[in-house]
Amino acid sequence: MSTTDASAGQEQLSSADTVQLFEKYVVPNYTRYPVNLVRGEGSKIWDAEGNEYLDLFPGWGCNLLGHCPEMVVQAVQDQVAKLIHVPNSWHMDVQGQWAKLLSDRSFGGKAFFCSSGAEANEAAIKLARLHTPDEKYKIITFLGGFHGRTFGAVTATAQPKYHQGIGPMMAGFTYAPHGDLEAVRDLVDEHTCAIMIEPIQGEGGVKLPPEGFLAGLRKIADENNLLLIFDEVQTGCGRTGEWFAYQHFGVQPDIMTLAKSLCGGIAGGALMTTPEIAASMKPGMHAATFGGNPIAARAGIAAIEQIERDGLLEKAKTVSEIFRQRLTALKEECDLIQEVRITGLMIGLELSVDGAPAVKACLEKHLLINCTQGRVIRLLPAMNISEEEVHHGCDILADVLKNLPTSAE
Repeated sequence: MSTTDASAGQEQLSSADTVQLFEKYVVPNYTRYPVNLVRGEGSKIWDAEGNEYLDLFPGWGCNLLGHCPEMVVQAVQDQVAKLIHVPNSWHMDVQGQWAKLLSDRSFGGKAFFCSSGAEANEAAIKLARLHTPDEKYKIITFLGGFHGRTFGAVTATAQPKYHQGIGPMMAGFTYAPHGDLEAVRDLVDEHTCAIMIEPIQGEGGVKLPPEGFLAGLRKIADENNLLLIFDEVQTGCGRTGEWFAYQHFGVQPDIMTLAKSLCGGIAGGALMTTPEIAASMKPGMHAATFGGNPIAARAGIAAIEQIERDGLLEKAKTVSEIFRQRLTALKEECDLIQEVRITGLMIGLELSVDGAPAVKACLEKHLLINCTQGRVIRLLPAMNISEEEVHHGCDILADVLKNLPTSAE
Protein backbone atom coordinates (compact mmCIF):
# COMPACT_ATOMS: atom_id res chain seq x y z
CA MET A 1 0.00 0.00 0.00
CA SER A 2 1.16 3.55 -0.68
CA THR A 3 0.01 7.06 0.06
CA THR A 4 0.78 10.41 -1.47
CA ASP A 5 2.80 12.90 0.53
CA ALA A 6 1.13 16.10 -0.66
CA SER A 7 3.86 18.34 0.76
CA ALA A 8 6.54 16.53 -1.23
CA GLY A 9 4.40 15.68 -4.24
CA GLN A 10 5.60 12.09 -4.33
CA GLU A 11 4.27 8.68 -3.49
CA GLN A 12 5.06 7.39 0.00
CA LEU A 13 5.41 3.64 0.16
CA SER A 14 4.49 1.47 3.11
CA SER A 15 7.26 -0.28 5.01
CA ALA A 16 6.36 -3.62 3.42
CA ASP A 17 6.36 -2.19 -0.11
CA THR A 18 9.69 -0.46 0.53
CA VAL A 19 11.25 -3.71 1.72
CA GLN A 20 10.13 -5.40 -1.51
CA LEU A 21 11.58 -2.56 -3.58
CA PHE A 22 14.94 -2.92 -1.85
CA GLU A 23 14.95 -6.68 -2.26
CA LYS A 24 14.60 -6.23 -6.01
CA TYR A 25 16.80 -3.22 -6.73
CA VAL A 26 19.27 -2.46 -3.89
CA VAL A 27 22.58 -4.24 -3.21
CA PRO A 28 22.13 -6.20 0.05
CA ASN A 29 25.25 -4.93 1.81
CA TYR A 30 23.36 -3.74 4.89
CA THR A 31 21.33 -5.63 7.45
CA ARG A 32 18.21 -3.46 7.53
CA TYR A 33 15.25 -3.31 9.87
CA PRO A 34 11.91 -3.83 8.07
CA VAL A 35 10.82 -0.25 8.68
CA ASN A 36 10.52 2.66 6.23
CA LEU A 37 11.48 5.84 8.10
CA VAL A 38 9.91 8.93 6.53
CA ARG A 39 10.13 11.92 8.88
CA GLY A 40 12.18 13.11 11.84
CA GLU A 41 12.28 16.00 14.27
CA GLY A 42 14.76 16.30 17.10
CA SER A 43 15.14 12.93 18.80
CA LYS A 44 11.91 11.56 17.37
CA ILE A 45 11.38 9.81 14.07
CA TRP A 46 8.32 8.34 12.34
CA ASP A 47 7.79 5.43 9.97
CA ALA A 48 5.48 5.17 6.97
CA GLU A 49 2.71 3.79 9.15
CA GLY A 50 2.84 6.77 11.50
CA ASN A 51 4.60 5.01 14.39
CA GLU A 52 6.78 7.29 16.52
CA TYR A 53 10.22 6.21 17.77
CA LEU A 54 12.65 7.75 20.24
CA ASP A 55 16.03 7.76 18.52
CA LEU A 56 19.09 7.42 20.75
CA PHE A 57 21.33 6.63 17.79
CA PRO A 58 20.20 9.23 15.22
CA GLY A 59 21.92 8.89 11.88
CA TRP A 60 24.60 6.54 13.27
CA GLY A 61 26.06 9.54 15.06
CA CYS A 62 25.66 11.99 12.18
CA ASN A 63 22.60 13.72 13.61
CA LEU A 64 24.26 15.24 16.68
CA LEU A 65 21.65 18.01 16.54
CA GLY A 66 18.81 15.56 16.08
CA HIS A 67 16.73 15.09 12.97
CA CYS A 68 16.20 18.15 10.77
CA PRO A 69 17.82 20.78 13.04
CA GLU A 70 16.26 24.17 12.52
CA MET A 71 19.28 26.25 11.52
CA VAL A 72 20.74 23.56 9.25
CA VAL A 73 17.42 23.12 7.46
CA GLN A 74 17.06 26.86 6.93
CA ALA A 75 20.63 27.24 5.68
CA VAL A 76 20.31 24.35 3.21
CA GLN A 77 16.94 25.56 1.93
CA ASP A 78 18.40 29.00 1.33
CA GLN A 79 21.61 27.73 -0.30
CA VAL A 80 20.04 25.14 -2.61
CA ALA A 81 18.14 27.91 -4.40
CA LYS A 82 21.31 29.94 -4.96
CA LEU A 83 24.14 27.56 -5.82
CA ILE A 84 24.20 23.78 -5.42
CA HIS A 85 27.65 22.81 -6.63
CA VAL A 86 30.73 24.26 -8.29
CA PRO A 87 34.14 22.61 -8.62
CA ASN A 88 36.98 23.40 -6.27
CA SER A 89 38.86 25.13 -9.06
CA TRP A 90 36.85 28.18 -7.96
CA HIS A 91 36.67 30.02 -4.66
CA MET A 92 33.52 29.85 -2.54
CA ASP A 93 33.20 32.30 0.33
CA VAL A 94 31.13 29.88 2.41
CA GLN A 95 33.85 27.21 2.22
CA GLY A 96 36.46 29.69 3.43
CA GLN A 97 34.20 30.88 6.25
CA TRP A 98 33.54 27.27 7.30
CA ALA A 99 37.28 26.52 7.37
CA LYS A 100 37.87 29.55 9.60
CA LEU A 101 35.18 28.49 12.07
CA LEU A 102 36.74 25.02 12.39
CA SER A 103 40.25 26.43 12.65
CA ASP A 104 39.25 28.90 15.38
CA ARG A 105 37.67 26.12 17.45
CA SER A 106 40.55 23.68 17.07
CA PHE A 107 44.31 24.25 16.79
CA GLY A 108 44.42 27.07 14.28
CA GLY A 109 45.14 24.97 11.22
CA LYS A 110 43.90 24.64 7.66
CA ALA A 111 41.08 22.52 6.27
CA PHE A 112 40.73 20.08 3.39
CA PHE A 113 37.08 19.21 2.69
CA CYS A 114 35.63 15.95 1.42
CA SER A 115 32.34 14.07 1.77
CA SER A 116 32.84 11.32 4.38
CA GLY A 117 34.96 10.03 7.22
CA ALA A 118 36.59 7.39 5.07
CA GLU A 119 37.60 10.09 2.57
CA ALA A 120 38.99 12.25 5.36
CA ASN A 121 41.08 9.35 6.62
CA GLU A 122 42.31 8.51 3.12
CA ALA A 123 43.44 12.13 2.83
CA ALA A 124 45.22 11.87 6.18
CA ILE A 125 47.04 8.70 5.11
CA LYS A 126 48.14 10.33 1.88
CA LEU A 127 49.18 13.58 3.59
CA ALA A 128 51.28 11.70 6.17
CA ARG A 129 53.21 10.04 3.37
CA LEU A 130 53.52 13.24 1.35
CA HIS A 131 54.88 15.21 4.30
CA THR A 132 57.57 12.71 5.27
CA PRO A 133 60.59 11.38 3.32
CA ASP A 134 59.86 8.83 0.59
CA GLU A 135 61.26 5.94 2.61
CA LYS A 136 58.74 6.64 5.39
CA TYR A 137 55.37 5.10 4.56
CA LYS A 138 54.25 2.93 7.50
CA ILE A 139 51.42 3.99 9.79
CA ILE A 140 50.76 2.45 13.21
CA THR A 141 47.07 1.94 14.07
CA PHE A 142 45.33 0.12 16.92
CA LEU A 143 43.44 -3.10 17.48
CA GLY A 144 39.72 -2.44 17.77
CA GLY A 145 39.97 0.82 15.85
CA PHE A 146 37.77 1.74 12.92
CA HIS A 147 38.71 4.18 10.17
CA GLY A 148 36.34 3.51 7.26
CA ARG A 149 35.50 1.19 4.39
CA THR A 150 37.66 2.45 1.53
CA PHE A 151 40.80 0.43 0.91
CA GLY A 152 43.37 2.48 2.79
CA ALA A 153 40.96 3.20 5.64
CA VAL A 154 39.83 -0.41 5.99
CA THR A 155 43.46 -1.58 6.02
CA ALA A 156 44.10 0.95 8.78
CA THR A 157 41.16 -0.64 10.61
CA ALA A 158 42.85 -3.33 12.71
CA GLN A 159 39.91 -5.72 12.81
CA PRO A 160 40.30 -8.94 10.80
CA LYS A 161 36.55 -9.26 10.18
CA TYR A 162 36.69 -6.24 7.87
CA HIS A 163 39.53 -7.77 5.85
CA GLN A 164 37.89 -11.09 5.06
CA GLY A 165 37.60 -11.80 1.36
CA ILE A 166 39.23 -8.59 0.12
CA GLY A 167 42.95 -9.32 0.61
CA PRO A 168 45.72 -8.74 0.11
CA MET A 169 45.42 -5.54 2.11
CA MET A 170 47.28 -2.33 1.38
CA ALA A 171 50.92 -2.34 2.43
CA GLY A 172 52.29 -0.08 5.13
CA PHE A 173 50.10 -0.57 8.21
CA THR A 174 51.16 -2.14 11.49
CA TYR A 175 48.86 -2.77 14.43
CA ALA A 176 49.40 -2.23 18.15
CA PRO A 177 47.23 -3.26 21.10
CA HIS A 178 45.14 -0.31 22.27
CA GLY A 179 46.71 1.27 25.35
CA ASP A 180 50.14 -0.38 25.00
CA LEU A 181 52.86 2.26 24.60
CA GLU A 182 55.69 -0.27 24.65
CA ALA A 183 54.13 -2.12 21.73
CA VAL A 184 53.98 1.15 19.80
CA ARG A 185 57.65 1.87 20.50
CA ASP A 186 58.57 -1.62 19.30
CA LEU A 187 56.72 -1.06 16.01
CA VAL A 188 58.43 2.21 15.14
CA ASP A 189 61.19 1.76 12.58
CA GLU A 190 62.98 3.77 9.90
CA HIS A 191 59.97 3.42 7.60
CA THR A 192 57.31 4.69 10.04
CA CYS A 193 55.73 8.04 9.18
CA ALA A 194 52.72 8.32 11.49
CA ILE A 195 50.56 7.03 14.33
CA MET A 196 46.80 7.06 13.71
CA ILE A 197 44.19 6.61 16.45
CA GLU A 198 40.66 7.48 17.52
CA PRO A 199 40.96 9.44 20.80
CA ILE A 200 37.98 7.33 21.93
CA GLN A 201 37.21 4.18 19.96
CA GLY A 202 33.65 4.36 18.68
CA GLU A 203 32.76 1.31 16.64
CA GLY A 204 35.30 -0.54 18.80
CA GLY A 205 32.93 -0.25 21.75
CA VAL A 206 33.26 3.30 23.16
CA LYS A 207 36.70 2.49 24.56
CA LEU A 208 38.50 5.30 26.37
CA PRO A 209 42.30 5.51 26.27
CA PRO A 210 44.19 4.64 29.46
CA GLU A 211 45.37 7.65 31.42
CA GLY A 212 48.46 9.16 29.80
CA PHE A 213 48.21 6.99 26.68
CA LEU A 214 47.54 9.76 24.16
CA ALA A 215 50.24 11.93 25.75
CA GLY A 216 52.57 8.96 25.46
CA LEU A 217 51.80 8.65 21.76
CA ARG A 218 52.52 12.36 21.32
CA LYS A 219 55.90 11.85 22.99
CA ILE A 220 56.76 8.83 20.80
CA ALA A 221 55.77 10.78 17.68
CA ASP A 222 57.89 13.77 18.66
CA GLU A 223 60.92 11.64 19.52
CA ASN A 224 60.79 9.84 16.18
CA ASN A 225 59.66 12.67 13.86
CA LEU A 226 56.30 11.00 13.23
CA LEU A 227 52.95 12.62 12.62
CA LEU A 228 50.15 12.01 15.12
CA ILE A 229 46.76 11.62 13.44
CA PHE A 230 43.54 11.74 15.46
CA ASP A 231 40.50 10.22 13.77
CA GLU A 232 37.73 12.36 15.26
CA VAL A 233 35.11 11.30 12.74
CA GLN A 234 32.86 10.14 15.58
CA THR A 235 34.22 12.15 18.51
CA GLY A 236 34.48 15.57 16.85
CA CYS A 237 32.17 18.58 16.54
CA GLY A 238 30.86 18.52 20.11
CA ARG A 239 30.03 14.83 20.58
CA THR A 240 32.10 14.57 23.78
CA GLY A 241 31.07 17.90 25.31
CA GLU A 242 34.13 19.70 23.91
CA TRP A 243 34.48 20.77 20.31
CA PHE A 244 37.01 17.98 19.78
CA ALA A 245 37.93 15.03 21.95
CA TYR A 246 41.64 15.86 21.96
CA GLN A 247 40.75 18.90 24.06
CA HIS A 248 39.77 16.57 26.94
CA PHE A 249 43.26 15.09 27.01
CA GLY A 250 45.43 18.15 26.34
CA VAL A 251 47.13 16.37 23.45
CA GLN A 252 47.18 18.18 20.10
CA PRO A 253 47.39 16.08 16.92
CA ASP A 254 49.22 17.06 13.76
CA ILE A 255 46.28 15.96 11.61
CA MET A 256 42.64 15.56 12.64
CA THR A 257 39.84 14.01 10.58
CA LEU A 258 36.15 14.90 10.89
CA ALA A 259 32.82 13.82 9.41
CA LYS A 260 29.54 12.35 10.74
CA SER A 261 28.01 15.25 12.73
CA LEU A 262 30.16 17.88 10.98
CA CYS A 263 27.26 19.16 8.87
CA GLY A 264 24.28 18.39 11.09
CA GLY A 265 23.23 15.38 9.03
CA ILE A 266 24.29 16.58 5.56
CA ALA A 267 27.16 14.58 4.03
CA GLY A 268 30.49 16.23 4.74
CA GLY A 269 34.01 15.45 5.89
CA ALA A 270 37.15 17.41 6.65
CA LEU A 271 40.82 17.12 7.48
CA MET A 272 42.42 19.73 9.73
CA THR A 273 46.18 20.16 9.92
CA THR A 274 48.86 22.73 10.66
CA PRO A 275 49.88 25.23 7.98
CA GLU A 276 53.32 23.62 7.73
CA ILE A 277 51.93 20.15 7.05
CA ALA A 278 49.17 21.51 4.81
CA ALA A 279 51.83 22.88 2.46
CA SER A 280 52.81 19.30 1.54
CA MET A 281 49.49 18.75 -0.25
CA LYS A 282 50.16 20.68 -3.42
CA PRO A 283 47.74 21.24 -6.33
CA GLY A 284 47.00 18.03 -8.19
CA MET A 285 48.02 15.72 -5.34
CA HIS A 286 44.55 15.15 -3.90
CA ALA A 287 40.93 16.14 -4.47
CA ALA A 288 37.30 15.45 -3.56
CA THR A 289 34.72 16.39 -6.17
CA PHE A 290 31.93 17.29 -3.78
CA GLY A 291 34.18 18.30 -0.88
CA GLY A 292 33.27 21.65 0.68
CA ASN A 293 30.39 22.23 -1.74
CA PRO A 294 28.13 25.20 -0.94
CA ILE A 295 25.36 23.10 0.61
CA ALA A 296 27.71 21.19 2.92
CA ALA A 297 29.52 24.41 3.83
CA ARG A 298 26.32 26.22 4.74
CA ALA A 299 25.17 23.20 6.74
CA GLY A 300 28.52 23.00 8.54
CA ILE A 301 28.42 26.69 9.41
CA ALA A 302 24.82 26.42 10.62
CA ALA A 303 25.64 23.40 12.79
CA ILE A 304 28.38 25.34 14.59
CA GLU A 305 26.12 28.38 14.96
CA GLN A 306 23.24 26.31 16.39
CA ILE A 307 25.53 24.59 18.90
CA GLU A 308 26.77 27.95 20.11
CA ARG A 309 23.42 29.75 19.97
CA ASP A 310 21.75 27.07 22.10
CA GLY A 311 24.67 26.41 24.46
CA LEU A 312 24.74 22.76 23.44
CA LEU A 313 28.30 21.97 24.53
CA GLU A 314 27.28 22.66 28.11
CA LYS A 315 23.95 20.92 27.63
CA ALA A 316 25.77 17.84 26.33
CA LYS A 317 27.66 17.66 29.62
CA THR A 318 24.42 17.96 31.60
CA VAL A 319 22.67 15.31 29.54
CA SER A 320 25.75 13.07 29.78
CA GLU A 321 25.58 13.20 33.57
CA ILE A 322 21.90 12.18 33.55
CA PHE A 323 22.75 9.19 31.36
CA ARG A 324 25.67 8.36 33.66
CA GLN A 325 23.48 8.39 36.76
CA ARG A 326 20.70 6.35 35.18
CA LEU A 327 22.93 3.76 33.55
CA THR A 328 25.29 3.40 36.51
CA ALA A 329 22.27 2.74 38.72
CA LEU A 330 20.96 0.27 36.13
CA LYS A 331 24.27 -1.60 36.22
CA GLU A 332 23.78 -2.20 39.93
CA GLU A 333 20.35 -3.70 39.23
CA CYS A 334 21.17 -5.66 36.08
CA ASP A 335 23.81 -8.39 36.15
CA LEU A 336 24.04 -8.41 32.34
CA ILE A 337 25.78 -5.02 32.31
CA GLN A 338 29.53 -5.48 32.81
CA GLU A 339 30.68 -1.90 32.32
CA VAL A 340 29.29 1.56 31.56
CA ARG A 341 31.56 3.82 29.48
CA ILE A 342 30.54 7.45 28.89
CA THR A 343 32.28 10.55 27.58
CA GLY A 344 29.86 13.32 26.74
CA LEU A 345 27.29 11.82 24.39
CA MET A 346 29.33 8.74 23.52
CA ILE A 347 27.79 5.97 25.60
CA GLY A 348 28.63 2.28 25.73
CA LEU A 349 27.16 -0.49 27.88
CA GLU A 350 29.15 -3.69 27.68
CA LEU A 351 26.96 -6.73 28.28
CA SER A 352 27.81 -10.29 29.22
CA VAL A 353 25.56 -11.54 26.38
CA ASP A 354 24.90 -10.77 22.74
CA GLY A 355 23.33 -7.34 22.43
CA ALA A 356 21.35 -7.92 19.22
CA PRO A 357 18.23 -9.20 21.06
CA ALA A 358 18.24 -6.00 23.15
CA VAL A 359 18.29 -3.86 20.00
CA LYS A 360 15.37 -5.86 18.58
CA ALA A 361 13.39 -5.65 21.82
CA CYS A 362 13.96 -1.89 22.03
CA LEU A 363 12.79 -1.49 18.44
CA GLU A 364 9.57 -3.27 19.34
CA LYS A 365 9.14 -0.71 22.12
CA HIS A 366 9.88 2.11 19.65
CA LEU A 367 13.35 2.93 20.94
CA LEU A 368 16.25 3.02 18.47
CA ILE A 369 19.69 2.00 19.78
CA ASN A 370 22.75 0.23 18.38
CA CYS A 371 24.97 -2.74 19.24
CA THR A 372 28.63 -2.86 18.26
CA GLN A 373 31.34 -5.46 18.85
CA GLY A 374 28.62 -8.01 19.55
CA ARG A 375 28.04 -7.12 23.18
CA VAL A 376 28.28 -3.33 23.49
CA ILE A 377 25.06 -1.33 23.44
CA ARG A 378 26.02 2.00 21.89
CA LEU A 379 24.08 5.23 22.25
CA LEU A 380 24.95 8.45 20.39
CA PRO A 381 22.07 10.73 21.35
CA ALA A 382 21.47 14.24 20.08
CA MET A 383 22.89 17.19 22.01
CA ASN A 384 19.46 18.80 22.19
CA ILE A 385 17.60 15.75 23.50
CA SER A 386 15.27 16.71 26.35
CA GLU A 387 15.72 15.40 29.89
CA GLU A 388 12.27 13.85 29.62
CA GLU A 389 13.37 11.94 26.50
CA VAL A 390 16.55 10.78 28.26
CA HIS A 391 14.55 9.33 31.14
CA HIS A 392 12.00 7.77 28.80
CA GLY A 393 14.76 6.11 26.78
CA CYS A 394 16.51 4.86 29.90
CA ASP A 395 13.23 3.48 31.23
CA ILE A 396 12.71 1.42 28.08
CA LEU A 397 16.32 0.26 28.00
CA ALA A 398 16.17 -0.74 31.65
CA ASP A 399 13.00 -2.75 31.11
CA VAL A 400 14.53 -4.52 28.10
CA LEU A 401 17.85 -5.36 29.76
CA LYS A 402 16.27 -6.54 32.99
CA ASN A 403 14.13 -8.96 31.02
CA LEU A 404 16.73 -10.04 28.48
CA PRO A 405 17.39 -13.79 28.63
CA THR A 406 20.89 -14.87 29.55
CA SER A 407 22.76 -17.30 27.30
CA ALA A 408 22.15 -20.02 29.88
CA GLU A 409 18.42 -19.59 29.54
